[in-house]
Amino acid sequence: MQFVSTRNKAPKVSASEAILQGLAPDGGLYVPESFPSLEYLNIHEISSYPELAYEVLAPFFKGDVLEDDLAEICMDAFNFPVPLIQIREHQAILELYHGPTAAFKDFGARFLACCMERLLKKQSRKLTILVATSGDTGGAVASAFANREGIEVKVLFPKGRVSKRQKQQLTCWGGNIKAYEVDGTFDDCQKMVKDAFMDTELSKKWGLSSANSINLGRLLPQSVYYVYASYLYRQTYEKKPTFIIPSGNVGNSCAAYWAFSMGAPIDRIVLSVNANTTIPDYLADGQYTPRQSIATLANAMDVGSPSNMERLFNLYGDIESFKKMVSAYSVDDETIKKTIKEVYEETGYILCPHTATAERVRHDHFNDGNTIVVSTAHPAKFEQVVEPLIQAEVPVPENLAQLMGKKSDYVNVGCDYHLLFKD
Repeated sequence: MQFVSTRNKAPKVSASEAILQGLAPDGGLYVPESFPSLEYLNIHEISSYPELAYEVLAPFFKGDVLEDDLAEICMDAFNFPVPLIQIREHQAILELYHGPTAAFKDFGARFLACCMERLLKKQSRKLTILVATSGDTGGAVASAFANREGIEVKVLFPKGRVSKRQKQQLTCWGGNIKAYEVDGTFDDCQKMVKDAFMDTELSKKWGLSSANSINLGRLLPQSVYYVYASYLYRQTYEKKPTFIIPSGNVGNSCAAYWAFSMGAPIDRIVLSVNANTTIPDYLADGQYTPRQSIATLANAMDVGSPSNMERLFNLYGDIESFKKMVSAYSVDDETIKKTIKEVYEETGYILCPHTATAERVRHDHFNDGNTIVVSTAHPAKFEQVVEPLIQAEVPVPENLAQLMGKKSDYVNVGCDYHLLFKD
């Protein structure tokens, strides 16, 4: 299996090469040259989530230097539950927040860290990871890479745009993890990372790579839980589900489309966004116009220029093909609050602000359908928003509580990427 750049001006590479590079030399994102079919998958003979992950990902690593390590990587990375919860008849919620940092980013970050550490040992080299975060990515990457050999991580987060508990998760690690509070938006953080990569001399000197969802090693493992949940749903209801996915940088959504491209039993994929309406606007008028992000209650989705749109355009290049496969709906802050309150009063289930956008889209547009709402983060990470709405305390998961007592340490910087390399 080989991987190509979305911009078609870079050489084909293996999975390991794509993972270590992060961004292709032409500035594009790596995508599979083709998608393997899941027809070979005998789902009834698979006994665990790590085993399923191995079976789904094995074709992408065929002939790769990590081929023989893949089973062990999956066992190491996916050592937490992935529950599919029925909230109403034919309506389920896929809880992706049971990993170490209580967010779906743990799947991709842990898989990527396991891959990179093994690759660096094989090659006797070191690497510097740059990661921009709008909330949850940085904490998941920091947790996954903490104390791993041969790797230094620089986490960039926007000043005043992450929750208190998210900020603690970003800044409490020390050691090989360094955190930077950027005086700007997530898009500014993301631009700093991209500019650093395109600085050839600096990139070579520091051995730069990425742990954002632009990295293939983040996206591939995320496709697995869509395969898992769609088979589980069909087994329960004898129907293919519609996935409704809270979307910011579009990596999680793109992973669902990759699962669909492999033949997972998915009816359709729907994106929910907050007040950052780049994607719904494109669907409405056919003009793709990235813009500055707007701060919302669903802060991890505050992205005005989603990087992984380049991968979706690679799948569905013209506007008509795109509109046939992609739909997206916007949910504002007041509706997010209303949804959290209403769902709790009706069912006792507690939503985070991001999951609330997907639940509102389900309620307003797919109420009679077979749906899986993707829950991307534990509501305890957003207690300042959620608790006043439900008039109750949100229980804090043990893994999250352990991080709250650690010392926080970070550096304030502007938007010049050179500032990240002064220490």
